[in-house]
Amino acid sequence: MNASASNIANLTTAGSLEEGRQAPYTPLTTVSKSLGEPTGGVRTDVVPKNPPFVPAYDPDSPFADDQGIIGLPNISLEEEIVNLKLSEITYKANIATIKASEDMSKELLSIFDDEV
Repeated sequence: MNASASNIANLTTAGSLEEGRQAPYTPLTTVSKSLGEPTGGVRTDVVPKNPPFVPAYDPDSPFADDQGIIGLPNISLEEEIVNLKLSEITYKANIATIKASEDMSKELLSIFDDEV
C-alpha cells in the first residue's frame, strides 16, 4: 500500500536520463514469496520497478537533453489504483478471518463453561 501511495505521489517527478544529473523518481513495486512452511505465510518485499523510467518529450523541462527528452517514472496511475484497491480488499479479508477465529474461540470456551 505504501509503495502504491508513494508512486502516485511521485507520478510526475521527472528527471534527466543523462548520467550525473538528477534522475527521475524510481517507482516501487512489491514482490511476494511463499514462506513454504506448514503454517503458511507470505513474505512481501518492496523493490525498485524495472525499468524505472520511460522517456518523454518535454523540451521546456530543466531536465531535458539536447533532443528535449526527459525521464518520467514508469508508473501507471490505473495500475496503482487497482493495487490500492486490492490491498484494501486483502486487509478486510484478513480482519474478517481474525474476527471469525476470535468468535470460534469464544464459542469453544463457552461450550466448556457450560459443561463445567
